[in-house]
Amino acid sequence: MSIVPKTYEDWERCITVDCGIPLTADYVADRIQALQDNADYHTQKFVRQWGETHRQKTLSWFQQAATKLAG
Repeated sequence: MSIVPKTYEDWERCITVDCGIPLTADYVADRIQALQDNADYHTQKFVRQWGETHRQKTLSWFQQAATKLAG
């Protein structure tokens, strides 16, 4: 498997299993807010490291996780 997730399922496993970060409603909401903020230092760093396309994909995965949590 690539270090960069290609699907929601790969991304969710990377976050929850490989990194051990629970996808709580608060965590997901915080990440969505940060990833939508182009002035956020960590978002800028993320884009420099992984690119704008991956930021958009990751944002969509966090939004999908939010929908799943609300479910």
